[in-house]
Amino acid sequence: MKFKAACIQLCSSNNVDDNLSKILNFSKQAVENNSEFIMTPENCSLFSLDKDELLNKTEDYKNNKFIFSICDFVKKNKVWFLIGGMPVKDKENKLFNRSILIDKNGKIVNFYDKIHMFDVKLPNGEVYEESKKFEPGKAIKTHNLPWGKLGLTICYDLRFPLMYRKLTKDGAIFISVPSAFTKNTGERHWHILLRARAIENICYIFAPAQTGRHPNERQTYGHSLIVSPDGEILSEKKSGEGIIIADIDTDHISKLRSQIPSLEKD
Repeated sequence: MKFKAACIQLCSSNNVDDNLSKILNFSKQAVENNSEFIMTPENCSLFSLDKDELLNKTEDYKNNKFIFSICDFVKKNKVWFLIGGMPVKDKENKLFNRSILIDKNGKIVNFYDKIHMFDVKLPNGEVYEESKKFEPGKAIKTHNLPWGKLGLTICYDLRFPLMYRKLTKDGAIFISVPSAFTKNTGERHWHILLRARAIENICYIFAPAQTGRHPNERQTYGHSLIVSPDGEILSEKKSGEGIIIADIDTDHISKLRSQIPSLEKD
């Protein structure tokens, strides 16, 4: 089966309405180019490292204007959509970094809460303590799209290959990696890790990314990628906001997996 997949690259701010407007605008462009599955990066609704700001500007998951607006767009345009990663809070005011999958009828059919928290101290002095803001997810998630099964991950999950193998063993032939990779780590590891995950699992990788300098002065790497099951970069946006689109062919996966049956031996 064949279809067109689109990844949106953003430089999100701490203004939810502005971020939503950009997403809808780029999504319209993707639809005009016949995309059938559209994905946004991590932190697409709100980019902030401040827990109080995240709590104040994040609506309850079940009463969320940002999500409802995306669902309305999807229902009108009949495309599948992945809100790659956004903060949501529950009734206890706990925050989760959540990917939300929406079918072409505008219905939320699945979600994934980021499991691996980005708690690091980088050589350039940057410090990130995601676990002080978000609750970690507890379960890996897959879901059947019209073209095959999708495995859901977010950003820092990329560094944990066993998670990707579990998703593949569960039948995933596509894996989404919506991200906000730092410029520092992205320059060193982004392309290598994404291509490795594609090659070792013989699956397509969709990696919409944040880019540029954000209002909190954090810099993200950009370079949104769509990678083929043999590690070929099918489409890339190196910098700036916008979209990338690639033709996806599931027959290519079957051919490669029959040629190199490594998944059967593991």
